[in-house]
Amino acid sequence: MSSEALFTGLVLAVGLERVAELVVSRRNAAQSFARGGVEAGRGHYPFMVVLHTGLLVGALVEVWLRRPDAVAVLAWAMIAVVAASQALRWWCITTLGRQWNTRVIVVPGSARVAEGPYRWIPHPNYVAVVAEGFALPLVHSAWVTAVAFTTLNGFLLATRIRTEDSALAQLT
Repeated sequence: MSSEALFTGLVLAVGLERVAELVVSRRNAAQSFARGGVEAGRGHYPFMVVLHTGLLVGALVEVWLRRPDAVAVLAWAMIAVVAASQALRWWCITTLGRQWNTRVIVVPGSARVAEGPYRWIPHPNYVAVVAEGFALPLVHSAWVTAVAFTTLNGFLLATRIRTEDSALAQLT
């Protein structure tokens, strides 16, 4: 099996993981809205969806069209980073429980979570996003996608974190 095919399998597995996230997110968002949740940041959400989809598609397109050589040491190191970012992401999801979703929805009267990875940093899921967004394309030396996603994601996260901090300031 070619390295491009193996990389495609990895990206498809990450894509399936994203689908699982969306299932959890939709269920949790519906429950939050049912409890009076208020959404903030609706304007940047479509850009976030396009950017994250673009990461997966861009990495595949770059690898299949540009055909960069996969460097074994880099590939294995980046696979480890991708795996660690997935573990951190799901630690965030399980720690937040019903409060986690891909949107910014705050249920008035809820308590702000300060357990798990949130005990040490305010936005650990974004650490996972940044790490994975850089590492996943580099598994197969797709540096153009890694740099493009990281740059665009930096602008998005600046907006997203401001929005989230403002919304979370309402929690006790």
